[in-house]
Amino acid sequence: MSSDKYKYKPEIQQMMFVSGETNDPPVETTALIEDIVRSQVVEMLVQATAQAARRGSRSITVEDLIFLIRHDKAKVNRLRTYLSWKDVRKNAKDQEGGAVEGADLLEDVANVTSGGAVSNSSAAMSSDPSSLGPKMKYRKSKVKLPWDVASMFPEQMPDADDEDGNGGGDEEEMEANLATLQRLKNADERTRAMTKEEYVHWSECRQASFTFRKGKRFREWAGIGSLTDSKPNDDIIDILGFLTFEIVAVLTEEAIKVKEAEDEIEIRRSKRTKTRKTESFLFDPPDDEQRPILAKHVAEAFRILQRAKPRQVALRNFAGGQVRTRTVVI
Repeated sequence: MSSDKYKYKPEIQQMMFVSGETNDPPVETTALIEDIVRSQVVEMLVQATAQAARRGSRSITVEDLIFLIRHDKAKVNRLRTYLSWKDVRKNAKDQEGGAVEGADLLEDVANVTSGGAVSNSSAAMSSDPSSLGPKMKYRKSKVKLPWDVASMFPEQMPDADDEDGNGGGDEEEMEANLATLQRLKNADERTRAMTKEEYVHWSECRQASFTFRKGKRFREWAGIGSLTDSKPNDDIIDILGFLTFEIVAVLTEEAIKVKEAEDEIEIRRSKRTKTRKTESFLFDPPDDEQRPILAKHVAEAFRILQRAKPRQVALRNFAGGQVRTRTVVI
């Protein structure tokens, strides 16, 4: 495998570790995940470009990219929250002459959704609006999406009581909160038995990203210049970085389920019981019965995630045979 083609092996290993993979995955596994992530980025850019062409535009926007994941209300709500706070940071830097530290807010949102802590600068802005400056007007813009029901009416309801500034309904907020709580619960279970050194290492792995301070390398790696006529702005690159982290996390979690199911079948065939230690630590010697995620587990996980949903089958009138379908964005 060419080293020029696969450039994100350390980042993928860190993302997999945060998502529950405690063993060292082989090179074939990380290479397959990187290929899947690249294909997903290409598919998102192609679909977003086609969506922009229907509007008569040559350049894609944030709305074109969010439209691809519109059915995942929790993820859309997190992205809208990020874009709202990014606008606050931009206004703060404009009014104060760059006095606010430019910490990457998307990484903070990704850390929160994966059980991490928010950085000092963004946490200060979210908890204490007065920290933005005495002469600064604290206001978080609302990110309106064209397919929202509220955008179909000429007059909007006053948003003075809208603390989040997202304009989303109670259903979207509740689903986003449940998804965040589930991620926090998973992260707590993974780190409960860790020592201080292990947790520090886990926290450092949370910062892994495809795009943070790697914008040029990410554009060349994904071939963005040949996929779009115009150069995507920083918001597009940041959102792609957020979604690529999500893709690796979902693939890892599904591959772990596939591996565990395979282990259960092997245990039943061998008619022996599987013993587990009560506690395990990061720097313990490897267990003979434990094995890392292999490429075949990732391939099976990707197949499961690409499986046609009942709604898609119904739209084809339940017709059988081979049908060419669009790649599903994970």
